[in-house]
Parts: sequence; structure tokens; C-alpha cells
Amino acid sequence: MASLRTCRSAVLGSLVLALAAGPAHGAGHRPDVLAAAAPAALPAPDPVALDGLLRAALSQGAPGATARIDDRRTAHDDHATVHKAAEGVADLGTGEVMDTAHRFRIGSVTKTFSAVVLLQLAAEGRLRLDASVDHYLPGLLPDERITVRHVLSHRSGLYDYTDDMFARTVPGFEAVRSRVFTYRELLARSLQHPRTQAPGAAYSYSNTNFVVAGLLIEKLTGHPVRAEYENRVIRPLRLADTSYVHPSTRIPGRHAHGYLTPDEAGAALVDATDQTVSWAQSAGALISSARDLNTFFSALLGGRLLPAARLAEMERWIPAGTDQGYGLGLRRRDLSCGVSVRGHTGAVQGYYTYAFTSEDGRRSLTAFANTSNNGAVHRTMLGTLEAAFCGKRTKALLAAPGTAEADDFSE
Repeated sequence: MASLRTCRSAVLGSLVLALAAGPAHGAGHRPDVLAAAAPAALPAPDPVALDGLLRAALSQGAPGATARIDDRRTAHDDHATVHKAAEGVADLGTGEVMDTAHRFRIGSVTKTFSAVVLLQLAAEGRLRLDASVDHYLPGLLPDERITVRHVLSHRSGLYDYTDDMFARTVPGFEAVRSRVFTYRELLARSLQHPRTQAPGAAYSYSNTNFVVAGLLIEKLTGHPVRAEYENRVIRPLRLADTSYVHPSTRIPGRHAHGYLTPDEAGAALVDATDQTVSWAQSAGALISSARDLNTFFSALLGGRLLPAARLAEMERWIPAGTDQGYGLGLRRRDLSCGVSVRGHTGAVQGYYTYAFTSEDGRRSLTAFANTSNNGAVHRTMLGTLEAAFCGKRTKALLAAPGTAEADDFSE
């Protein structure tokens, strides 16, 4: 049975959701957020729907699943109304019960952190978004037309090296679980393949882009990405559960184990918790918690991490799938009730993550399940956005194949 707890008084709607399954560096407040005294006119979250979705994820093969919603009066409110739901177990070996306080690997949600660092550098005049990557890293890429903006918006045409790396899910993972790569080794794997399109063409998701982002961060700052995440985002926002431990294989503190679903039907889940995630690094190696991710995205959309002009650049959307847009390391999803949310999805071996916030940063949701390579679970967890942001306005949805895209996985 899911545990749903509400901190600070909040009245939640109870209805049936029909689903088949201190300011940070360089920040500038958004005047539109500060000017509004009342909460955004979002419908109340639906706890019944959240419970049902998490239970559905378990029935589809996830050992555990959680969701946390933070509602703030403004994006700068440090005392949010918190709604929590959890199902199942965090560790199949010990039977430890899943809890929203557990840390987990956030996969491609890391990309938003990387983009924030680069946009802060742009705000400092140390980076131009429309400059060639080769201006900063001469000879790195085969086409000098590829710009920083192309990389951050997945329009570089660079082949995604993980397509080959994980063509066979479990053997591919075991081959890299303990390996330590350099960024240039990962990039070399991509450059063995022809580019998928011309620079600046349509959105085409590739982890290679954010390997290039990591190289840019380290070149421009002279520091490892870990130091830039910590100094620019983690410490200023007091994200106590967030860390970049690469190349260590362990998740520090209390955490959920992650279980990789093999390609073969009926095969036992593989505990993928301990790994270097060196195959992803600045594209997907951060560890965090639901509380920290909600704080991060609320701060980002509330203008605490970037000046308004740079946040606007991040939100220059290009089409990126049904009811979706992609900016610079940031995804927009348009929900059935007309609400548009911003954030990112993440998939790394053993974990699916949805971390999104409202346009003004006042309501944030992080939901995760401790499994991966399971399309049914992934589609079910997508439904948590509807329950969190649409409530009773949610239209009946069918989690049919293809309703949740797979191209944003870090696997």
C-alpha cells in the first residue's frame, strides 16, 4: 500500500484517474514570478491517481516506485507543501521499504545541470552559444559548423555512442560497469559512425552532445565537472543528497538499489546499483533525491540559477516528439489539461526518473522507479505528471506503445 503524507496543510482532490498503467551563482530573479502573490492556478494533485500509478509500476516489474510533489506559494518559498507517495521495496535483498528520501541515480536529468553550468558561463561572457565548438576545443569535432547551441539542443548530428554500447542490454552494461572512460574515448566511439544529420537540423537525441558539454565545462573553467556542479548548483541550493562521485561505483548514504530488466522475457533482474557510470559522466552520472531535484527545478524556473535572458535561451523550444519541446538541456511537456511543465527525464541502468516543474517553478514533481529497460513501467511513470499537475482535469489516457519516447534514455 502506498504511503501518502502531506506536510503543511493542503487539501487534495480525491478522484479516479483513468490510466492503463542563498541565491546561486549568476542568478537573477524572474519578475513575473515575484510579482504573483497567490499560487498558480493549478488543479490540486490527485493522491489516488499517484498511488494507483505506483502500484501499476510494481505490477509491471518495478521493485519500487515513489513520487514527491512540492507546492510553493512562490518559487522562492522554502516551506513547501509536500505530498509523498511510495510503493514497494528499495532493496530486494533486504526488503527495505521504498521511501521518497532515498537517493538514486538520475540519469539524463544530469543534462540540465550541465546546461545550467554552461549557461552561467555564457552569462559571464566566457562562452557564446552560437560559436563553433571548435572555437573552444580546436579540432575536436569533424564539422566546425557545430555550435554550442546545437550540442545543448541535440541538433549537432553526432551519433549516439550508447546505441552500440547497449545494443544488448545486460552484456553491454556488464562490459562497462567498472570501466573508466575519458570524454575523448566516448567521443571517439561516436565519431566512428557517420553523422546522423547536418548541424542545426531537427532534434535528434544523443548522449554524445553532453559528453561534448562536459569537455566544454572543463576546458572553459579548468576544473572537473564535479567542482562546477558543486560550486555553481549543489552548494548554493544546499542540495544535501546530490553528488557526482564518478569514478566511484557507490551511491553514498541511504539509497534505492536499481534493477536492470534483461532483454530476455522472464530473466531475473540484475542489480545495477554499483557502477562507475563512466559511460555517461556529464550526460548522466549525477546522484540525487526527489527533494533535491524538486528544489533544483523550482530554483531554475524561478530564476535563481540563471539571469532571465539566459533562462529564456534555455526555453527556446524546438519540436521534440508528441506534445514535447526541447530547449537547451531542458524538456517541455504539454499535458492533457493544457498545463505545460519543464524538466527532464532520466534512465540509467536500474532507474527511471521524471523530474518536472510548473512554468513558474511553484509546483515540482519527481517520480522514479527502481528498474529500467521496461517500457511498460516507463509509460506508467509518465502518468505521474498528469496526476501531479492536472488532477481531476486529466483526460482518460491509454498507455499504448509509443506514448512515452525512448530516445531520452541514458541507457
